[in-house]
Amino acid sequence: MTVAIFLFSLCGAMALGMPIAFALIVCAVCLMFWLGVFDTQIIAQNMIVGADSFQLLAIPFFLLAGELMNAGGLSKRIVNFALSLVGHLHGGLGYVAIFASIIMASLSGSAAADTAALASILLPMMRQAGYDTGRSAGLIASGGIIAPIIPPSIGFIVFGVAANLSITRLFLAGVVPGLLIGLSLVIAWFIVCRHDKITVLPRRTGAERWKATWDGSLALLMPIAILGGIRFGIVTPTEAAVVATVYALVVGMFVYRELKPKDLYKVTLMAAKTTSAVMLLVAAAVVSAWLITQANIPAELTSILAPFMDNKTVLMIIIMLLVMVVGTALDFTPTVLILTPVLMPVIKQAGIDPIYFGVLFIINNAIGLITPPVGIVLNVVCGVARIPMTLVIKGVWPFLVAQSIMMFLMILFPQLVTVPLAWLSGR
Repeated sequence: MTVAIFLFSLCGAMALGMPIAFALIVCAVCLMFWLGVFDTQIIAQNMIVGADSFQLLAIPFFLLAGELMNAGGLSKRIVNFALSLVGHLHGGLGYVAIFASIIMASLSGSAAADTAALASILLPMMRQAGYDTGRSAGLIASGGIIAPIIPPSIGFIVFGVAANLSITRLFLAGVVPGLLIGLSLVIAWFIVCRHDKITVLPRRTGAERWKATWDGSLALLMPIAILGGIRFGIVTPTEAAVVATVYALVVGMFVYRELKPKDLYKVTLMAAKTTSAVMLLVAAAVVSAWLITQANIPAELTSILAPFMDNKTVLMIIIMLLVMVVGTALDFTPTVLILTPVLMPVIKQAGIDPIYFGVLFIINNAIGLITPPVGIVLNVVCGVARIPMTLVIKGVWPFLVAQSIMMFLMILFPQLVTVPLAWLSGR
């Protein structure tokens, strides 16, 4: 009955059009009445405690770094660098989109920001070269969701705080899986575009490649500095976010000189708006998480999944299918915040490595960003490209399937995650 009240109150509030953060609070209030512990102080105290976290400070700084990167010309130079390397191949602009997505993912951690930047630069070029518009938009959207997987990942920060796990280890664990998700896009793009009649760009000369590399070198050094600093314990993820922000500001304003002082207000405002939405969600979710624990909902879920607890692979497949279904209806951050306190006790009792689960969980939620009907990243592409949603949904399916297959391969072969993590951690 407790699970039914939890689901009915949450889904009912969202069905009425209530914002997710307020729906979580309504759900918490319903659970409090059911448990007979209604007290407004519980809501206020848990919301304050939920938002009062040093680790969560990384979110506004990484978001601001992403906005500064796009406004300061770093994104443009990354795309030009990718063009110089693979732009001359058949379907080269698609490979450029994937390559640039991976590099930009290691800079900002925001799927929407990366997708908007790439779509505005590459989609006009792809249209002019004769690429299918829907498929091109679908590829760029699929590349954009690599951002929550490769560090610095805002998704890992939110999950790490909610699950009380090491964000540094989550960051290191996401590197190789993120590259594998990118590889799945390369394979899918090769298959779907091999017979297309499209304009192939001329091969760049050695001098042109060197110039593109030199122009983009400061942008390319940024992810190395971030990940290297975290890996060797020089900075924490939160401190790395501050470093990334200052770096993007200095490079964009004083080196590339594309970021003007008048742009700072708009850039900061955009980052602040996104941060406020995320932090309100986190604060509201902490209230629900506390009551989920008090109501013993994880124990009820564990009893339901008890027949599968002895087989970790089957249990992971069932949980990932559940997360995939939820991800079609909810945005990334709400899904992470709602399901983490419910699923983590099950994962720990089954003896599954929480870091390994976290990587698969974030990948699954990232894929949810391009699954209709919600698909936030799909909406971003539609807005930038000014094309109907139906066209993008049709074009994204091959890449959605490829990324899902890669995710399930990581479930069947957990070594794809655990072995690189051990190597990167020096263990």
